[in-house]
Amino acid sequence: MDDLRDRYLGLIAEAGDEAGIEDLRVRALGKKGEISGLMKTLGGMTPEERQEKGPKLNALKSEIADALAARKASLADAALEARLKTEWLDVTLPTRPARTGTIHPISQVTEEVTAIFADMGFSVAEGPQIESDWYNFDALNIPGHHPARAEMDTFYTHRAKGDDRPPHVLRTHTSPVQIRSMEQNGAPIRIICPGRVYRADYDQTHTPMFHQVEGLAIGTDITMANLKWVLEEFLSAFFGKPVKTRFRASHFPFTEPSAEVDIQCSWENGTVKVGEGDDWLEVLGSGMVHPKVLKNAGIDPEKYQGFAFGLGIDRLAMLKYGIPDLRAFFESDLRWLKHYGFAALDVPTLRG
Repeated sequence: MDDLRDRYLGLIAEAGDEAGIEDLRVRALGKKGEISGLMKTLGGMTPEERQEKGPKLNALKSEIADALAARKASLADAALEARLKTEWLDVTLPTRPARTGTIHPISQVTEEVTAIFADMGFSVAEGPQIESDWYNFDALNIPGHHPARAEMDTFYTHRAKGDDRPPHVLRTHTSPVQIRSMEQNGAPIRIICPGRVYRADYDQTHTPMFHQVEGLAIGTDITMANLKWVLEEFLSAFFGKPVKTRFRASHFPFTEPSAEVDIQCSWENGTVKVGEGDDWLEVLGSGMVHPKVLKNAGIDPEKYQGFAFGLGIDRLAMLKYGIPDLRAFFESDLRWLKHYGFAALDVPTLRG
């Protein structure tokens, strides 16, 4: 029995892994193990023999079991120590920065547009979102019978009974900013006017509140050729590829002559791709500023002339980033933003 004990204790001490420990446990203490076999012989012994050998066999079984458990724990500790050496981690280091904020598509596109026009010498002008009837309509040569002045198309502010002041509206375009800028700074002038505008309309491609950017350039020798160059340069820079344009004659009360501008595109499975294909898509309105508008803003139309244009920032975002529904801008969450590529900014914005 002592030889059996010494042999197993030696084998256990030499075991190099848990598989070896398990093999020794089966050989010694399994159903057919050597020590288990000896325990079975107790039933055939006399009471005197059982009283003598029983305690010794139980002690041997317990010692071997304890030795197996101790060696298994020792091997586990050694394995953990080795793993810790290879997977060492300094818990005192600061955590990695996690950028979870995102910029909204409208804000990002506004900054992209502003940066492009800034490179062409345009400064940014802003004005109030609640405008007088004069700045929103009359100064822009929009007559009283024009459909845009109907309450079904324009949001008018409430007037108390007996209040006869001229009506005020939520501006329907950022053109009033052009009038205010010309009144304040005169000519020559070169500005863009981004901001929120409001119209009583709501469907898949229209919302009551949306975003617009208008441009204005006034000088002594500005022509339609300058307008065409500015818009082509802007569209190519914004979409990151050469974009063909098509100018179509149109009518706006505040420009003469006026033109709608189309861009080259293709349609594949309901998705529009700008700058390729044989189709055209209207994206903005433009023209030479009407002499009456210049005169209303205090600028001599006999000396100065210039161009103006306007386009929707929301629509630009939809075209560039493949966003199918304008209403998504107002129902979005972080998952929606990330789906369309608007992840956390890794570079400073124009606001720093």
